[in-house]
Amino acid sequence: MKLFGERKPPQPPEGDRGSASNHGAASDAASCDGYGLEPIAVIDIGSNSVRLVIYEGAVRSPATLFDEKVLCGLGRSVATTGKLGDEAVGRALVALKRFRAILTVRRVKNVRVLATAAVRDADDGADFIRLAQMACGTRIEILTGEQEALFAAQGIMMGFPGADGIAGDLGGGSLELINIVDGQLRDAISLPLGGLRLIDTTGDRIECALPLIEAELDRVPFLVHGKGRPFYAVGGSWRSIARVQMEETAYPLRVMHGYTLSMTEIVDFARKSKKPGSLSSADELAKPRRDILPYGALILERLTRRLQPSSVVISVFGIREGLLFSQLSDHERAKDPLISYADEYARQRSRSAEHAHELCRWTDQLFTGGDLAETPDERRLRHAACLMSDVGWRAHPDYRGAQSLNVLAHASLGGIDHPGRVFLALAVYYRHQGPHDKDRISDALKALASKRALKRARIVGAAIRAAHMLSIGVSGVIDETPIRLDTGKLVLTLPPAYVSLDGERLRRRFEQLAVLLERTFELETGS
Repeated sequence: MKLFGERKPPQPPEGDRGSASNHGAASDAASCDGYGLEPIAVIDIGSNSVRLVIYEGAVRSPATLFDEKVLCGLGRSVATTGKLGDEAVGRALVALKRFRAILTVRRVKNVRVLATAAVRDADDGADFIRLAQMACGTRIEILTGEQEALFAAQGIMMGFPGADGIAGDLGGGSLELINIVDGQLRDAISLPLGGLRLIDTTGDRIECALPLIEAELDRVPFLVHGKGRPFYAVGGSWRSIARVQMEETAYPLRVMHGYTLSMTEIVDFARKSKKPGSLSSADELAKPRRDILPYGALILERLTRRLQPSSVVISVFGIREGLLFSQLSDHERAKDPLISYADEYARQRSRSAEHAHELCRWTDQLFTGGDLAETPDERRLRHAACLMSDVGWRAHPDYRGAQSLNVLAHASLGGIDHPGRVFLALAVYYRHQGPHDKDRISDALKALASKRALKRARIVGAAIRAAHMLSIGVSGVIDETPIRLDTGKLVLTLPPAYVSLDGERLRRRFEQLAVLLERTFELETGS
């Protein structure tokens, strides 16, 4: 175990960035599907899994082009034998050879390969690295416990701007804990805890794991600072807990990132996970994940008892995303990941990115004060809805609302919680279906958002809907046709150049918006 004091974010370890000769890439024309980004691949050789993720590029909210993992179990016997198992090594090498071939086909030249606890702790770790580097054709960086903890923290910062809480990354062989204060890295520690390590050490007797967990947690002084703050949970074991819990409770979203668990749910889950058959949804997990599930649940339960966090928040961003974050410029890091994603989406998928940005400015005029005054988070969510409001334009008109809702509710977004997802999805749904349409949306989904958010979603959807009827989706129109809120009125001003756009359908759209705003609609013609 190592304890690290407050420090600056780590610089990425020096390593081979994966030259063209490493992967047989024949052309520099391998940028991200024509969008001008250079793909980045990260291979993570963990204690339980070996994983390849190809990202579209080093941007604030990168999309994933390819993702594959193989559960090899490299750390299954390291604690007791000091060795990586022959079968696990064989599976890992086969996986790495396949990953190399995938990178060749994709023509990815920027490649980083990281190895964590199992490899750095094993007596034969150096021998494995030699064979693994031959298999993948790229230098492998063995992360120290310190680097692993700090990259995990940067992964949290990638997915949760302004994160403030304790973060934990549970792997098969180790647990990294980090204190993040106002987006700054503070204390970090690496503990010899992990599902595979505990199975190995205890002979798969979970009752023997409890004193080992407690002894290690006793050595973490900064856990006292976790009370009332979020705990960000990273790692496959804890994601498996979230997946099973979602199934057991019929949770309406199937999105891991930002999913929250209460202390009561964690205690109950840990108790049930010890009894075979008590969690029927666990049967859907791969056997290696099922085996370590009770240990991951026990670690989480004992940890949260000490922390007393405000909530446990699942993060799909970990050391791989942390590595990407470390490569970003200060300017790129400072961007809002949600708005960054939405802006890129508008440029790639909407009919007019300029019009999407005009919608942000045009709807600003509605939310200036009184009951409509916004918090900063509400404003960014509204802007994200405007930027992605054209997501369903290629679909059949009868299905644009439902398709948009499904896409946005389950999009690979960072910087947004589940209630925010629901607002975003509903706002664009109402933009297509109309604010007074009979909802074909489950009550369970709407229950994730507050009454205020649901009302705002209808207003934002109606405003975007009215704007599209006015502008016909063309940029340059709504910037010249302002709206304003007067006492009891919603007023639209049409200058002479656009007076002919007045009509029955246009007025109906604005009247619907006015009703939601508890006002009457009035149209003025400007000089």
